[in-house]
Amino acid sequence: MRTKAFYIVLVTIAGLWSCRQGGNKAEKTSFTKVDSLTETYLLLQDSLLHAWNMMAWDEKEKIKSLHNLIHLMHNEEGFDEDQLATLEQRLEQLDRIRYTQKSLANTFVIEEYDFASNSLVSEIVSMAESDPSFIAQEKVQKYVDKVIIADQRVPELRSGYDRIAIRFNEFLEKNTRYLKEIDQDYSGEKKALFSSITE
Repeated sequence: MRTKAFYIVLVTIAGLWSCRQGGNKAEKTSFTKVDSLTETYLLLQDSLLHAWNMMAWDEKEKIKSLHNLIHLMHNEEGFDEDQLATLEQRLEQLDRIRYTQKSLANTFVIEEYDFASNSLVSEIVSMAESDPSFIAQEKVQKYVDKVIIADQRVPELRSGYDRIAIRFNEFLEKNTRYLKEIDQDYSGEKKALFSSITE
């Protein structure tokens, strides 16, 4: 009888130990999953910020080059001063209507900005090119090239941002139940896309 009782106690202890180990393993697995998801979430956020900052920097450089072209035209004879002043004002306004990651969801904000930006690029570059001796200057050509290159890069940079934003949105959909553990400030809002503007 003693041997049988000892055996029962031994089996019970072994069972409890096994359950405890299983519980620890489940906890460990759960922690590792959330930890891994948090790392992916932060990497996607960093990638989004980097892609956005690249676009913002390119846009800033383009506007700066346009300002420089107007400044150089002010110092040359043959350009309409009133027209240059108007272009300068419109450039300053362009800075004020610049879209953000939040306003990206509003199609009209992007369309308004793009229309204003494209018009200014076209008008200022055409004005600079209208004077052969002016456009022949090295520094003038440098600014014109910067404007054109930055303008051509817009679709590429926006497409790059969209690719990351799509991955981010897919991550949110797939891991909804973990999001409060990953980010306590998570609002449930997905990232807007540039591609949705052209659809």
